[in-house]
Amino acid sequence: MNKILIFIMFAMANSVHANTLPGIPSFDVDCPGKVVVHADQDGPVLINSKEAVTKAINDRHFEARGSGITISIILADDDSVTVSSTGKAPNGLCQSVDD
Repeated sequence: MNKILIFIMFAMANSVHANTLPGIPSFDVDCPGKVVVHADQDGPVLINSKEAVTKAINDRHFEARGSGITISIILADDDSVTVSSTGKAPNGLCQSVDD
């Protein structure tokens, strides 16, 4: 019984961090088509408040997919972040949201 409980707790702990990915920067942007994107440092990435499936293309390029939209996240050499969107909403560059 204890082994089953430990397994369940381990599985739950892993699912909480399923969409974290080292290297993703923290940002808040508005994309064309009223798409709001938020990311915490190392993930997760949220598209319109829903957690996206995120993958690393390389150590400076990431993609997040969700709600029929693909978000491209690119880190420049100076650590500035460029975010763009493609998919069912209009495609284009996303604008940083000032806090």
